[in-house]
Amino acid sequence: MQSQLEHILLSSYKKEMILFLKSHPEYFEEAIQLAIGDKEKLCWRSAFVIYDCMDKNDKRIKKHIKKIITVLPNKNDGHQRELIKIISNMELNEEHEGTLFNICMSLWEQIDKSPSVRMTAFKFILKMAQKYPELKEEITFLTQDHFLETLSPGVRHLISKMKKDFS
Repeated sequence: MQSQLEHILLSSYKKEMILFLKSHPEYFEEAIQLAIGDKEKLCWRSAFVIYDCMDKNDKRIKKHIKKIITVLPNKNDGHQRELIKIISNMELNEEHEGTLFNICMSLWEQIDKSPSVRMTAFKFILKMAQKYPELKEEITFLTQDHFLETLSPGVRHLISKMKKDFS
């Protein structure tokens, strides 16, 4: 039997999903469990809504950071993007930063991945390179032509702009 949150996630548009979760914070923990779970039509939608309902460094997510990072590599492209967005909005310890950085590097290097996932991964890589200047040389390597050629012209432009702003 479906919970009320599951019903909303399956039958509503984004605006209604966000309104529901903001109006019913008692469902936030269930939303997190759905986001890290395997219920095909619910997990991505739940992550999608959580990002818009969370605060920066949201205390309700803190205890789930390790699990979110652990499940991230095994999710589909859009789901990975949403989980990275959630985690990028959190303060991470060095271990979590390192693990997520490695995952994002792997995602970026997979040129067959969805451009939106790769761009979200690249944003996290840039964030870490700003925090840890010794990573700056990685940015030049990661923006070589063979990493960019499968991206649309618009995404390539955004990546170039992010790189320029970073430099």
